[in-house]
Amino acid sequence: MARSSADDLELKRACEAAIDGGGGKQKVALCIRVAKSRGIWGKAGKLGRQMAKPRVLALTTKSKGPRTKAFLRVLKYSSGGVLEPAKIYKLKHLSKVEVIQNDPSGCTFMLGFDNLRSQSVAPPQWTMRNKDDRNRLLLCILNMCKEILGSIPKVVGIDVVEMALWAKENTPAKSNQVSTTHGPETSVMAENDSQVNVERDLVSQAEEEDMEALLGTYVIGIGEAEAFSERLKRELLALEAANVHSLLESEPIIEEVLQVLEAASICVEDIDEWLGIFNVKLRHMREDIESIESRNNKLELQSVSNKVLIQELDKLLERLQIPSEYESGLTGGSFDETNMLKNIEACEWLTSAIRNLEVPNLDPCYAKLRAVKEKRAEFVLLKCTFVRRASEFLRNYFPSLVDFMISDKNYFSQRGQLKRPDHADLRYKCRIYARLLQHIKSLDRNCLGPLRKAYCHSLNLLVRREAREFANELRATTKVSRISTVWLEGPPGSSQTSNNADTSLASEAYSKMLTVFIPLLVDESSFFAHFMCFEISAFAQPDTAGCAKTGPSGNDSTGSTQSNTEGNNTSELAILNECLQELLDGIQEDFYSIMDWACKIDSLCCISMHGVTERYLSGQKADVAGFVHVLLDDLETRISMLFSRFVDDACYQIEKYERNVRQMGVLPYIPRFAALATRMEQYIQGHSRDLVDQAYTKIVSIMFVTLERIAQLDPKYADIVLLENYAAFQNSLYDLANVVSTLAKFYHQASESYEQACLRHINMVIYIHFEKLFQFARRIEELMYTITPEEIPFQIGMSKMDLRKMLKSSLSGLDKTINAMYKKLQKNLTAEELLPSLWDKCKKEFLDKYGSFVKLVAKIYPSETIPSMAEMRDLLTSM
Repeated sequence: MARSSADDLELKRACEAAIDGGGGKQKVALCIRVAKSRGIWGKAGKLGRQMAKPRVLALTTKSKGPRTKAFLRVLKYSSGGVLEPAKIYKLKHLSKVEVIQNDPSGCTFMLGFDNLRSQSVAPPQWTMRNKDDRNRLLLCILNMCKEILGSIPKVVGIDVVEMALWAKENTPAKSNQVSTTHGPETSVMAENDSQVNVERDLVSQAEEEDMEALLGTYVIGIGEAEAFSERLKRELLALEAANVHSLLESEPIIEEVLQVLEAASICVEDIDEWLGIFNVKLRHMREDIESIESRNNKLELQSVSNKVLIQELDKLLERLQIPSEYESGLTGGSFDETNMLKNIEACEWLTSAIRNLEVPNLDPCYAKLRAVKEKRAEFVLLKCTFVRRASEFLRNYFPSLVDFMISDKNYFSQRGQLKRPDHADLRYKCRIYARLLQHIKSLDRNCLGPLRKAYCHSLNLLVRREAREFANELRATTKVSRISTVWLEGPPGSSQTSNNADTSLASEAYSKMLTVFIPLLVDESSFFAHFMCFEISAFAQPDTAGCAKTGPSGNDSTGSTQSNTEGNNTSELAILNECLQELLDGIQEDFYSIMDWACKIDSLCCISMHGVTERYLSGQKADVAGFVHVLLDDLETRISMLFSRFVDDACYQIEKYERNVRQMGVLPYIPRFAALATRMEQYIQGHSRDLVDQAYTKIVSIMFVTLERIAQLDPKYADIVLLENYAAFQNSLYDLANVVSTLAKFYHQASESYEQACLRHINMVIYIHFEKLFQFARRIEELMYTITPEEIPFQIGMSKMDLRKMLKSSLSGLDKTINAMYKKLQKNLTAEELLPSLWDKCKKEFLDKYGSFVKLVAKIYPSETIPSMAEMRDLLTSM
């Protein structure tokens, strides 16, 4: 047999050197060469991983105090053939040792560890040269696990007894002790001498003796199979003979038992005959008892039915009888406040009486009785009489309440005193009859229509009178001077003083009108919907109403129609809207009068009025007060129309400037627009941003278009007009542009237009004084597109002599030319404050152009000398 690699001392020393450099901290118990592979579970397509790779497995121990740790180390060969560590496993995590069954030689096995991070990847397979090496390594692993860790891992694919027998045959009698730093320990086998007592570790002595005895018996049985079979046959015959003999000996006892059984059978037959006789007698008695019980049950059922019939008749008579106190109240009682409780009770009784005589609440067999039919007709006649009387009373009652309030002037605003409308007393008197209306609706829904019309007509007179008196007194008590509507027309300084007057009182008057009457109209609409028994499930008023109002039933009258009337009767909602239209129609004229009055005082009041209306409209959300929402919509539309008219007038005033023959300097409407925008921002107060932004867009667009047209009237001075006016626009709106995004957009547009006008004007001034210089440069650039730079000096008019003549004529007296250029900029400029920045731009533009000319000359005429950029910059700086 070939020598095992486990006995290779050179391999062991190489492993010790690779593990800890030969320091001796870890002892190598066994090291052996193996082949590593992944088997069929390796990754597909990676042949390198499936091929066997040479490795060395080393079992090492390390002592740390009283404890000893065991490791399994995997070492691989480097490119230079030197062993180096690859992986390390702790034997305490070894959970399974499995010999691969697919390998016929039995030399391939796997070691499973329970602490591997990726359990989805199959562990590597280790292949030994022969079974002896495999058993030697596995026995060493099991022995170390048992002695150091106290347990062995699961062994699959190999018999432990077979390994024990192999160890017994291949292990010398001499045992070895492994010394540690703390003393000798007979725990780990030193594989170099193969001195391991595996029998003591894996199988005890007693177990071994029992197995040997069993195996010996088993071998003997196999050798004498025929003799053993004959012996078993003889024993079987002997047992059968013994059983037959025992049966014959027990025959007398059996006969005695049979006699006793026969006597018992005779007794059972007698008992069965007696039971049959008793059964016949009991059946006859049962039939007699059932007959008696049947007669008694019929009598009892008849008695019970009679009692129930009497009770039903009594109940029916109670339904058919009309109490005298209710009958008098329903036919001729008074509807005064003191009698309303009795009337309500009579209504409740009549409603329930009619309902109780209908089929769902009454047995169908009773509904066909003549008495029931006659009584139902009597109740219907009584209902019609009561409903007619109650409706007539309420139709007269509502106008009487309103007429009483209208006749008393203390209910309305008077000279020097604004009176806030108060309908608390009116609603209190109406609520007295709220339950009566509910019963009228349950008795006859058709009667509600005339009552609703009477209430709407009466209350409409009261509300319109209150609004008219309040609006008249509001205008009379508000003292504010009227502002001229001409903002952007006329000579400078005109109408600016008067336009700075405070007109906020006019818009505050409109806001006060809304604050007083919008909640009132919402409350009246909600109260009407409750009071007149409309089937609206929930009500909601906006927060802008000031306070939540409670309806007759005690519920808050708040909510939106769209969300809270889902599933309700749409026809009921349509009827409610028609009634509200009749209830509040005409009151919008008083709002229109306040609005028109405020707009005549100052058109900019439209901004604040639009904001107030928008705030109420956004909070209203189209609740049951549908007419109030429509009213606010109309007010917002009318305000937008008035403000749009003001914006159109302003645009017309701007466009009239174009008719002048000549406009120089800053146009008057530019600073006036700044004052107008400042005033408009004061009126916004966080609202109507869109309205004002639209006005800004329209006015500024007309301003810029008109400015461009005015500038083109005299092309010679067009750029000067543009740059001065665009600069003035930026200066006047600098602060507002920082906070108003719309103005910021036009500010940037004016800035771009200003820069373009400056550039055009500066280029014109530069080319007037240095026309020959830059024409020469332009001609060089044009020639460079067609010929090479070396050929340009040989063209006509482009020789060096021509260059010198041009430089002499253009750059001689340069300081005078630059002064002339400065005076040209200053000549027609009316805004002197723009001159410094304009002159700086001119110098920068001139230097840029001159720098390009210098580069062209250096490229085409390298031998010629001209003033450098530094000299030209110093000259410009010194002037």
